[in-house]
Amino acid sequence: MDAPTWLVGWRCLLLLALVGSTRSEGVQSCEEVRKLFQWRLVGAIKGLPDSPRAGPDLQVCTSEKPTCCTRKMEERYQTAARQDMQQALQTSSSTLKFLISRNAAAFQETLETLIRQAENYTSILFCNTYRNMALEAAASVQEFFTDVGLYLFGADVNPEEFVNRFFDSLFPLVYDHLINPGVADSSLEYSECIRMARRDLSPFGNIPQRVMGQMGRSLLPSRTFLQALNLGIEVINTTDHLHFSKECSRAVLRMQYCPYCQGLTLSKPCMGYCLNVMRGCLAHMAELNPHWHAYIRSLEELSDAMHGTYDVEHVLLNFHLLVNDAVMQAHLDGPKLSDQVNKICGRPSRTPTQSPRCSFDESKEKYGMKISARNEEETLANRRKEFINNLRLHRTFYGALADQLCVNDLAAADGLPCWNGEDIVKSYTQHVVGNGIKDQSGNPEIKVKGTDPVINQIIDKLKHVIQDIPAFPHCV
Repeated sequence: MDAPTWLVGWRCLLLLALVGSTRSEGVQSCEEVRKLFQWRLVGAIKGLPDSPRAGPDLQVCTSEKPTCCTRKMEERYQTAARQDMQQALQTSSSTLKFLISRNAAAFQETLETLIRQAENYTSILFCNTYRNMALEAAASVQEFFTDVGLYLFGADVNPEEFVNRFFDSLFPLVYDHLINPGVADSSLEYSECIRMARRDLSPFGNIPQRVMGQMGRSLLPSRTFLQALNLGIEVINTTDHLHFSKECSRAVLRMQYCPYCQGLTLSKPCMGYCLNVMRGCLAHMAELNPHWHAYIRSLEELSDAMHGTYDVEHVLLNFHLLVNDAVMQAHLDGPKLSDQVNKICGRPSRTPTQSPRCSFDESKEKYGMKISARNEEETLANRRKEFINNLRLHRTFYGALADQLCVNDLAAADGLPCWNGEDIVKSYTQHVVGNGIKDQSGNPEIKVKGTDPVINQIIDKLKHVIQDIPAFPHCV
């Protein structure tokens, strides 16, 4: 007898044996059930049946045949069924959750590095080119980049305001050290007058407006991108710990553990039966699918739009060049600005001063210059692209979740005897419904009622972030 013929014969014998066992008087001993109960549920075997007996008090695992289950065992199986569902969901989503959380952390870390690098570049500019004002400018530079970080990571700060604050604080330094070098007024009121006059005098030309435009265009998409990733993690965490209805718990108990009561400890549910139970239990979750799909598409569109002046990496790492242009502009217009300041604030008392020299740590300069030589493959844009390509594989996660659970783990393979909720059969003969709430009206295994307020809340949050993203250029 050749191998294929032997294999077919063996499967036929197995099928007959399994199907035939349901037509007999059932299992004669509950020993295997007792062992499995103790191993699976870490339950005491005291009080468990040694042999099958009537089970009139059973609520779900009812049968005309003698049973190896008691009411207490059924209750423990009910708890195990809920835990199994939770574990199955968490296992199914683990890859997706890790993908988003890992990249959210990596993007935040990269942005923090870019902020430090841009701050170093700006500090190096003052140390190398404008050493006399470097020490006094250090606080303003640090405050500016602190505000950049706060905004990127979700704080309620206004980019226009912190850009204006930076250039307001820069003008008195430029005036004292470049326009009127070597002399300064000791009065804080005079410096405050110069600071307040900056927006009227426009000593830096249109550069502050350019910086505002670039910061606004680049920081907001990056901020939105990070917030969207954190929302993705929140969605998965919520669905991982969703509370299932009583009908779902009973249906899963019947599918997973009721065959144990008849001694069928190796049986698996039929595919169609499993799909009906899982699609019923996860019907509300399946309603997330179109919104999750749109969420990933919106993230992809947002990532594609973040280039050029909308690329936060480009904007931050070139900020020091605009600062240099601004200082040079004021220096060139020095005589005119000096006359204007004299008219507004009066003439300064000409007290020669010696400004403290730059004490910038050279190791920071080396650090800044070192990380400026970046590998093209390590840019933030390339990391985003790789992430989006991986995330795109999970666009139908919530719509395909019930099927994934049955196909990958829960259900019997095609052609094998399987459990249909009552007995071991050759195939499941009931109608198999589709995914989503609307398709559950004809579900023979579980009744699905109403909507889930937790799911509705998640859908509203996804809609909100999806609606925010098309406001950016090229996100159409």
